[in-house]
Amino acid sequence: MNDPLGSLCSIGELARRTGLTVKAIRFYSDRGIVPPTGRSPAGYRLYGADALARLDLVRTLRELGVGLPDIRKVVARELSLSEVAAAHADALAVQIRTLRLRHAVLTAVARRDSDPEEMDLMHRLARLSEDERRRLIDDFLDSVFTGSAGSAGSGAFVGIRRSLTPELPDNPEPEQIAAWVELAELSQDGEFRALVRRLVEHLAAEQEGARGGGPRPGLVPTVRELVGPVLAAGIEPGDGAAAPVVEALLAHDVHVLTRLEAVNDPRRERYTELLAVINGWPAPESVAPVLDWAVEALRVREPVGGVPGAPDVPSRP
Repeated sequence: MNDPLGSLCSIGELARRTGLTVKAIRFYSDRGIVPPTGRSPAGYRLYGADALARLDLVRTLRELGVGLPDIRKVVARELSLSEVAAAHADALAVQIRTLRLRHAVLTAVARRDSDPEEMDLMHRLARLSEDERRRLIDDFLDSVFTGSAGSAGSGAFVGIRRSLTPELPDNPEPEQIAAWVELAELSQDGEFRALVRRLVEHLAAEQEGARGGGPRPGLVPTVRELVGPVLAAGIEPGDGAAAPVVEALLAHDVHVLTRLEAVNDPRRERYTELLAVINGWPAPESVAPVLDWAVEALRVREPVGGVPGAPDVPSRP
């Protein structure tokens, strides 16, 4: 005798086959996701073979974070699996970015032994949207360039500004996120802003050829060219053999010591390092050794005529 209900199984049997609890299956059943095919004479729910396939799909989608409303639409064929997968892939991308940001903040806090106030600042910086990040950097660069001698459309200033602008990619690596958080924090330092402003004005003056009607060699390349050989030769800044280098530096700019002290600020070099990481540029070569040598050599020379760092030689006419 054929039993029309013989191919059906109870909710308990369905639970054993799927590994889900009876309570979970009843929950999905009540919401129309896995409806019963029929009822036993005693009124108990009975499920067909398609219930096994539906429950396998439901479990997979739930593990991927898909919500019940979307699951109901998928099993009812109101949405295709590809549509749901695409939507949730986008959502997961946002979650991954958020987790990367949180990881960057926690890593920075652990390394720097940050206090609660600094941790809160880093956390807020990490959560900024792309537009908010751009506004924050624009505010920093505006404070550096606005009102400067060449800020009104100067080609030199436009190029310098572009070279100082961080561009965090759409899918940044963890180290790029960590670098962004540190750079953003550094950009809020008022003393650092003033320092960068001075450096930008000096650099623009060199590029614009402010003296003599023609372009001047850059200060840092000049220092590297002059100091590199004597540093490699092991000549100490206070040696007599350092005097020609000091004279050559002063010939470049009588205020060279003041400028070099600004260029040699560790925060400037750190900014360039972070900028390279964020923008995916090659790591910049450190100029700290030649700058340290030049600054010390200028300081140990006896001042003449009230000019700090001038060598102990007769002043040139």
